Amino acid sequence: MMTSATDSLAGAGWLDRVYCEDALDVSGGLARIPDGSVDLLIADPPYGLGKDYGNDSDKLDTAAYLAWTEQWVDAVLPKLKPNGSLYIFLTWRNSPEIFVMLKQRMTMINEIIWDRRVPSMGGSVRRYSSVHDTIGFFARAKDYFFDLDAIRIPYDAQTKKARSRSIFVGAKWLEMGYNPKDVWSVSRLHREHKERADHPTQKPLEVVERMVKASCPPGGVVLDPFMGSGTTAVAARRCGRHFTGFELNPDYCELIRQRLDALDAPAPASQDDESLQA
Repeated sequence: MMTSATDSLAGAGWLDRVYCEDALDVSGGLARIPDGSVDLLIADPPYGLGKDYGNDSDKLDTAAYLAWTEQWVDAVLPKLKPNGSLYIFLTWRNSPEIFVMLKQRMTMINEIIWDRRVPSMGGSVRRYSSVHDTIGFFARAKDYFFDLDAIRIPYDAQTKKARSRSIFVGAKWLEMGYNPKDVWSVSRLHREHKERADHPTQKPLEVVERMVKASCPPGGVVLDPFMGSGTTAVAARRCGRHFTGFELNPDYCELIRQRLDALDAPAPASQDDESLQA
């Protein structure tokens, strides 16, 4: 079943809803979202590499792609609250130019490297193989929301035992865990992965849920202008946040509906609990 601009995937109004339309649609799009109403923006736009998303959204030349990026950034940033933040997925080919543009509008907090843990097979013989995505983390103001405790990584038993003897590490911090670094080693979703949906650039829940937990308060709102397979919506719902966003491809809109419906459906009695942890 296809979705339309007036067909809610979940909830009512603009909250917990994905619009099957271009975020820059002059007759709707981002104009549907009140300014200053969103805690977190997560954007995974087409990379301009010619991938097939069922339309021509990834077939712009470099100059046109950068101009389009600036256009959607200027349209989406007013939706952020004053203490809101942005995560944007990019490729090394265009991240330098886009980071410069974003630094004119926001404060850059981190450049995060997502190591996709791709096997070392094949690749170019004239350059190093690319096995990562670049993620820019930006904030509107110095008092941006960031909940480090929500994303701390537990120490293993061996590390706790070794570090408990150090005068520089308190027991409190050993129990709380450590701060994630700016290199995130999370495997991409292979074809047989239980999360995998029919989308060429689907992001793992582990990556997106870390963003949501750290940068959106409980009950807050996450906006994704390029929903794709709907991972941002799924992550927001799993983490107790609201979502809203846009997806141009009707087939992917239906995929998002199915993924959200699956969250609400009770698990079969015989199925083991395989819930994901970020």
